[in-house]
Amino acid sequence: MRQANQLVGKTLGELAKHIKPGVTTLQLDKVADTFIRDHGAIPTFKGFPNPYGGPFPASICTSVNDVVVHGVPDDTVLKEGDIISIDCGTLLNGFNGDSCYTFCVGEVSDEVKRLLRITKESLYKGIEMAVAGKHVGDIGSTVQDYCEANGYGVVRELTGHGIGKEMHEDPQVPNYGKRGNGVMLKAGMCIAIEPMITMGKRDICLKADRWSVCTRDGKPAAHFEHTIVVRRGKSEILSSFEEVETFEGKLY
Repeated sequence: MRQANQLVGKTLGELAKHIKPGVTTLQLDKVADTFIRDHGAIPTFKGFPNPYGGPFPASICTSVNDVVVHGVPDDTVLKEGDIISIDCGTLLNGFNGDSCYTFCVGEVSDEVKRLLRITKESLYKGIEMAVAGKHVGDIGSTVQDYCEANGYGVVRELTGHGIGKEMHEDPQVPNYGKRGNGVMLKAGMCIAIEPMITMGKRDICLKADRWSVCTRDGKPAAHFEHTIVVRRGKSEILSSFEEVETFEGKLY
């Protein structure tokens, strides 16, 4: 699990080198696909089944601006001031890695940077709650309270999840809830925590491609994700943003 997730971090770091105005999301997908396979792994997302249609056609999700999650790489050209959330999964030696990072394309507004900063901070606040004896509701309520106190919407229909030999396993890990509710966390459990936060209202809709989930009001959304293992006292983060932040610095 640690190796698979470290590879995801390295892939996001490689992608950071290519994110700039003029690049298409399909070009980014090709970079990720080659990098993952060159390191002996399989892109988990490629061919992933969709209850609403055909399998996912790419190796990463590229969600630009108002797309919250599951954006499909295509000929969309990144522009100065855009943001792009890249969700990446790898299957290595029978185990899955999963992580997401929201990148700035060139210079973005202070308003958008704040959204990214608060979303990323909420992820780490949620991770602090992911210790043996706590409940998934402790994670969700922590993320929800922090983001809503800062004026943002918390998406309800999409959640984090357990992860291991399968990409999506029990339990679901919502980004909202009540403290003390839900599945109790036990040492050794691996879960993906992934706040999906909107600048405006939390309402979402599905685009015509039957994959891309976007905000109904057209306002930007941010998405950060780590895979962690529950421990006693303090959880362990298996994925990494270190490679991304080594390249572009801690912008938020």
